[in-house]
Amino acid sequence: MCGRFALTSPPEAVRAYFRFLEQPNFPPRYNVAPTQPIALVTARPDGRHFMLARWGFLPGFVKDVKKFPLLLNARAETIAEKPSFRAALRRRRCLVPADGWYEWRANLSGPKTPFLFSRAGGGLLAFAGLWETFLDPSGSEIDTACIVTTSANGATAAIHDRMPAIIEPEHFDAWLNPDETVAAPLSLLRPAPDESIVFHAISTRINRADAEGEDLQAAV
Repeated sequence: MCGRFALTSPPEAVRAYFRFLEQPNFPPRYNVAPTQPIALVTARPDGRHFMLARWGFLPGFVKDVKKFPLLLNARAETIAEKPSFRAALRRRRCLVPADGWYEWRANLSGPKTPFLFSRAGGGLLAFAGLWETFLDPSGSEIDTACIVTTSANGATAAIHDRMPAIIEPEHFDAWLNPDETVAAPLSLLRPAPDESIVFHAISTRINRADAEGEDLQAAV
């Protein structure tokens, strides 16, 4: 599961990496938590676009939001079979810009140890995602999204058994472009190479959803 991540790169660097048309301005976020707005990159006939969505996917068939579980992640192995995700997989794939994500390792005693995972050498990451516009009973619309996860690679499996599915720039179009045939996009949902991701333990301050700041990522 990916339940927290960070997007700290300057807006102009994010735009250059993903090549979307808009020029948004946003602050660094070191602790993006569930139900908060997250940045997405989508594709339309005129190019790639930036948008914001609530992190917590709501399929169109949901009747009572309060009784529906919070879908932060979609498992790559079953994404094509699940009614919640099938339509979005075919028509509403997206990329979630990030600089890193957090996972927690269970210990024999004491609290879990949080870790920061990031690209070796630094730099942006593109998580595979799905989005959906949910229409509530009152008629208002809300854009929602989730992150697609896959099994951990050999390096990160010691900390957690799942990781976000990372899409590299040469495959952005293959993932983003709406296509009723999903075999090719599904083939992109695989663990990142072992040497591409590095990680280190960080302070348990990250446990608080309202915690922010660069010091959250400092190694301990």
